Amino acid sequence: MSTLIHFGVFQGTTGLLAEQELRAAMAISAGLSGKEVAREIGCAPSTVKKTVERIFFKLGVSNRAALVAQVFKLGLIAFSTGMTPSPQQQNHEDAAHGVFIA
Repeated sequence: MSTLIHFGVFQGTTGLLAEQELRAAMAISAGLSGKEVAREIGCAPSTVKKTVERIFFKLGVSNRAALVAQVFKLGLIAFSTGMTPSPQQQNHEDAAHGVFIA
C-alpha cells in the first residue's frame, strides 16, 4: 500500500522508494544539504548518507542532480497541486525585471 507524502511544495507516493527515502529525495529536490536533510527527516547525517546511497542504487543514478531528474521523470515526486502559475497568470513585466518563471 502506498502512502502520499508532502514536503514543502512537493508531494510523492511511496512504492519504489520507502517513506524515509522519499522524504530524503524530496528534501534533496528542495536543495537541502545532507545535514539539513537529517534535521528535516529526524535522523543522523550518516543515516542520510546511507539513505541517499540506497536511493542512488534503486534509481540507477550516481549524483544528486541525476536523482532529482529521475524522481521527477518517474513521477515519484511532483509539485503539489496549484503551486505553479499557469501561462495566463504569469506577468510579462516580470521578464523585463529579470525574474524567471518556470
